[in-house]
Amino acid sequence: MQIEVTKKLFTVDEYYQMARAGILGPEDRVELIDGEIIQMSPIGDRHAGSVNRGTRLFIEAFSNRAVVSVQNPLQLNNYTEPEPDIVVLKPRADDYMSKKVRAEDALLVVEVSDKTLQYDRNVKVPRYAAAGVSEVWIENLEAGELLVYRDTAGKAYMDCRTLRRGDSVSPLAFPDITFKVEALLG
Repeated sequence: MQIEVTKKLFTVDEYYQMARAGILGPEDRVELIDGEIIQMSPIGDRHAGSVNRGTRLFIEAFSNRAVVSVQNPLQLNNYTEPEPDIVVLKPRADDYMSKKVRAEDALLVVEVSDKTLQYDRNVKVPRYAAAGVSEVWIENLEAGELLVYRDTAGKAYMDCRTLRRGDSVSPLAFPDITFKVEALLG
C-alpha cells in the first residue's frame, strides 16, 4: 500500500520567521530552494580564497558601476532564495539597505564550486534561468574551468560555454571589461 505524503513548503517570509524565532541560527549554513531548507556545504580554504579573489577583481573592475554582493541572499521567487557566492548587482545609492535583493537586480551571479558542481549546475542554474538572471558563471575549481551560462529561455540557458585557462570573458552587462579565466580561478 502506497501512502501519499505532502511536503510543507516554506515561503521566503516563513523562512525568515524561523530565523527570527531562533529555529534557524546565524551559524546554520542553509538556503531556501523550492520551499525546502537545504544544508549548504562547509566553505573550505580554496573556496573562500576563490570568492575573495573574485570579489577583489570585481570591485576593482566595476568600481562604482555595480554593487558586488558576497554570499548574501538573492530572492528568485516566493519559495527560493539561494545565497550565491558573488552577485554583481545594479548600482543603488543605498547599496540595497532599503530594498531586498531580487533576481531582476542581478547583472551576474557567480557560484564557486569546489565539491558542489552537480548541485550548482543541476539545481541552482535552472532556478536562476527561470527567475530571469541574465548571466551565471560557475568557477569549477576541480577541473580548472569557468562555466558561463547566458541567454535565458524558460528554465534553461541557451548559451552554455566552458572556458579554460588562456580564455577571456566579459560580462554581458560590462562588455568593456574583460577577465582572464586564470585570474578568476587563481
